[in-house]
Amino acid sequence: MMTKSRLNLSATATAFLLLSLAAACGSSQPESSGDDAGQSPTPTDAGQSPTPTDAGQSTTPTVLSNTPVNGASNVPLNGSISATFSEAMDPATLTASTFTLTSGAAAVPVPGTVIYSNSTAAFWPAVHLASNSSFIATITTGTKSAPGVALAANHAWSFTTGNTVAPGLPVNLGTAGDYAILAKSGISTVPTSAITGNIGVSPAAATYITGFSLIADSTNVFATSSQVTGKVYASDYAVPSPSNMTTAVSDMETAFTDAAGRAPDVTELGAGNIGGMTLAPGVYKWGTGVLIPTDVTLNGNATAIWIFQIAQDLTMASATNVFLTGGALPKNVFWQVSGAVDLGTTVHLEGVVLTQTAVTLRTGASVNGRLLAQMAVNVDGSTVGINLDGPWTGCCFQRCRRGSQCPKRANLSQ
Repeated sequence: MMTKSRLNLSATATAFLLLSLAAACGSSQPESSGDDAGQSPTPTDAGQSPTPTDAGQSTTPTVLSNTPVNGASNVPLNGSISATFSEAMDPATLTASTFTLTSGAAAVPVPGTVIYSNSTAAFWPAVHLASNSSFIATITTGTKSAPGVALAANHAWSFTTGNTVAPGLPVNLGTAGDYAILAKSGISTVPTSAITGNIGVSPAAATYITGFSLIADSTNVFATSSQVTGKVYASDYAVPSPSNMTTAVSDMETAFTDAAGRAPDVTELGAGNIGGMTLAPGVYKWGTGVLIPTDVTLNGNATAIWIFQIAQDLTMASATNVFLTGGALPKNVFWQVSGAVDLGTTVHLEGVVLTQTAVTLRTGASVNGRLLAQMAVNVDGSTVGINLDGPWTGCCFQRCRRGSQCPKRANLSQ
């Protein structure tokens, strides 16, 4: 009995000691940390390593750099304002309310569009900035990292404009630039068409790619077609195609928003009829549709940028052409169209089409560029995606199968 009692007392004492130690360990922690209480994470200085937080060792995002630099002067009137973060951010938290630009001592808000890609957010003013004026850009604590951690404090910087306009910048297509044709609801062809480059659909399935007589690869990651010099992808093919297609479509939508957000240099040119015109580089904007009833020429060098912002449809009459001269490149021409794109028979277009709806290429039409549509793309004995880094030489396109002489070929070879 004595032995049993002593064992019970010993066990009781040990249990009490363990409970005391556990209580002591717990009491060494504060009642609530700043992070646990929903407060902002500890601020980090620009350029220093972000501070770990309690939630899964997530870090506090910081702004590593911004453009223009703080205190910059003579900033171009058409430039973008951007910030690069220390880590991936949640794009949904980077908006015109969390990334702002104000003008002057009265802090007058400047309207604009915010674009996020690859840890960098850019604010594109809706109009050219006022000359010789002061501005303050601010990114607020409403901005969060991908894991959901907010900036510790607002990040602000100031600059002053000059009175010059800088050369335009191209639209970043992201992974959408990996495709000659990319659509969300379907791609159809009336054979025989010739597509050089990859094509893909998402969220539509491969059954919405019609007329191509697809042959599935043994991996089922992609398919092939005698009408496509490249690969055919769809959202229901094997991994990694579903995620890759989702990313490409998202990048296409971001590119559309980017192109739409650039400040215009010219508005309502020709009341929407630009037939017969020769256009210099720049951003052109219409609140209507645009009609091309006769040939149009884009004249500029290899770094020149054209962005056409069209609020309604883009229509090209049959047998009309968009030509590039002076060394201009189709990869630097962007047709941002909120309505439909309708290219008549034997039409030729240069550049990247970004449409919020659909694209139709009628018999014998050709595009030296890309067709990126948020609905469908329909081609009919058409040619797409020949040479984005060089001008059209005419006879390499199917439109010249009709036997006519290729127009303006000498000019385009300059």
